[in-house]
Amino acid sequence: MKILTADEMRTADRVTTDRFGIGSLDLMHNAGRAVAQFVLREFPDQRHICVLCGKGNNGGDGFVAARELDAAGRKVRVLLLGYPADLKDDAKAAFEEMTLAPVLAPEEAALDSSEAGSALSSADLLIDAIVGTGFKPPLRGVAAALRDRVNALRTPVVAVDLPSGWDADSRSITNEGAFRANAVVTFTAPKLAHMSGNLTGSAAGPIVVAPIGSPDEAIVSATNLTWAGSSKLLTEQPRAADSNKGLYGHVLIAAGGRGKSGAPAMASLAALRAGAGLVTAAVPESILTSVAAIAPELMTLPLREGPSGEIDKSNLEPEQLRRLTERATVIAMGPGMGPEPEEFVLGLIEKTTQPLVLDADALNILAGHTDKLDGRGRTVVLTPHPGEMGRLAGISIKEVQANREPLVREFATKHNVTVVLKGWRTLIAHPDGRIAINTTGNPGMAKGGSGDILTGIVAALLAQHPDHPAEAVEAAVYLHGLAADFALREQDEHTLLATDTVGHLFRAFHFRSWDEAGYVWVEGIPSSAARSR
Repeated sequence: MKILTADEMRTADRVTTDRFGIGSLDLMHNAGRAVAQFVLREFPDQRHICVLCGKGNNGGDGFVAARELDAAGRKVRVLLLGYPADLKDDAKAAFEEMTLAPVLAPEEAALDSSEAGSALSSADLLIDAIVGTGFKPPLRGVAAALRDRVNALRTPVVAVDLPSGWDADSRSITNEGAFRANAVVTFTAPKLAHMSGNLTGSAAGPIVVAPIGSPDEAIVSATNLTWAGSSKLLTEQPRAADSNKGLYGHVLIAAGGRGKSGAPAMASLAALRAGAGLVTAAVPESILTSVAAIAPELMTLPLREGPSGEIDKSNLEPEQLRRLTERATVIAMGPGMGPEPEEFVLGLIEKTTQPLVLDADALNILAGHTDKLDGRGRTVVLTPHPGEMGRLAGISIKEVQANREPLVREFATKHNVTVVLKGWRTLIAHPDGRIAINTTGNPGMAKGGSGDILTGIVAALLAQHPDHPAEAVEAAVYLHGLAADFALREQDEHTLLATDTVGHLFRAFHFRSWDEAGYVWVEGIPSSAARSR
């Protein structure tokens, strides 16, 4: 799914009307109905609804939603920031189709009226349809005053398109000048702000995209940005009835060192749970027993150790290397290795041809040897956090965070690799310059071991889908974060462990981002019954 700027969204709407003959008022009707249907489904207990409407097209969407909710039996009041005579074009037509008498608030003082106060205080749900994608901050006058009142309430808010006051093209995680929101319903495609910002004030969302009639041909993006969750479709095909383990790849996890058995164990467990046909943990002999204990299904291979208990370079000798790699379809390397096995890491990269997933200490070792990175002829995936990315690029963490998209795009294209830059809105940059943005995950994942789990999932998805490596990596990142979101429903951000996400991977695999109503859940999990295959 493409990510659009505000200008691109306006163009998509115009092309839909001019080229494909779908009227702009029809698009407004579809948008308003989508908001109403979402409210009826996700907020079934909220009976008294106040729809806050501006004078533009966002307000028009609100008028349609109000009409639909009234017809569905909800008690609806409309608070219009202006006069009916101020309305034009489609917004005016939508208003005239609505039989509800609005409460008028053309200026700040009107919010102090008993009628306006009653509309706000009696509502158990607010719909924010004041300004949308085309608005440029800041809010002023009555809109700003209403924002302050709404933000002081505890009443849940559903935002139409965007929380009013938030710039659709914003890359900021927060915007103090905007309305708060508990959910966002946008249309046609997500905008940059949906992908970058914490629009709902919670990492769990929800933010949904509703189709309103624009065909794919009308949706054009120049940013080369997409939503990572689209690639989950790769994992939703059932396995063949005559499946065997050989069809789903053999992942080799080369990792660990003395006193660091947890990292390879977690990566191996995640690879098993994410569906790889076979998983072998190749680790220093002294920790093999500990790693093997993570799961009876895990195979192990003891490696020769150096003086500090690290993987020794002698494991690259021809016979030992053949034994290590001959059956592997994907090699993951790095977790828990420490800095010592530099020659092993660089040698394994040079002497193998299988797809590689490089994380943790493998990345730190590569920081001084990026000339060794060349993904031409095979898939190479790097999964750095900002510190590791800074070391690879030779810049500070602050510089990484200030230039995430251009940095990963340049690095990925220069070295012909896929870069998964972890953090808030993890980025997946591909060798062809495309970047996918992930919207799953939560602060509870800021714990040791989360990266090891991701390494295993990425390797497992690559092993199962060798012909679709880009989609496999994007799906892996999405599933990892979604599993953590499911885990958080039963835990707290403080108590969530990296391994808890593995226990919820099955929920992530079952989850469908596209639901029967046509909504695409780009962030969050429905409060209604869980959807599964």
